Amino acid sequence: MEVISLHGTDDRLYQLVARLVMDPDVLRQNNNYPFKTTSEYVWHLCVGDDGGVVGFLPVKATDRGFYIDNYYVGGDEQAVLDLLIGHVLLQTTRPVTILAHKRHSQTLKGHGFITSTVFAQYNRMQCVRRIGDDGR
Repeated sequence: MEVISLHGTDDRLYQLVARLVMDPDVLRQNNNYPFKTTSEYVWHLCVGDDGGVVGFLPVKATDRGFYIDNYYVGGDEQAVLDLLIGHVLLQTTRPVTILAHKRHSQTLKGHGFITSTVFAQYNRMQCVRRIGDDGR
């Protein structure tokens, strides 16, 4: 598996994720919230050995850091989430906030995220990084 990063309006992004973001099973896994993108996003895609996308994290740049609120991890595979989150964290020393599915909270804690707000189905988690900090 490898991670590739594409700007939120890149034509290649649409070719790679269109099937997934319109798939009823993927939307159901995301509690029926649609995926969105603009030029403020960079999408980090985990691509399997067969060239298919097995997970993605759309990351929005904000004045406070980076924000992730809709993402997909095929089969809830921890290895896919580990690879994607690790890739994102290597890209920045700015804070990263994620509105995480509760089922992914432990994996994110392993990357240095702490829970700031608990909701019924999600946890808002943040990772504040410093230069030289590997997040673990």
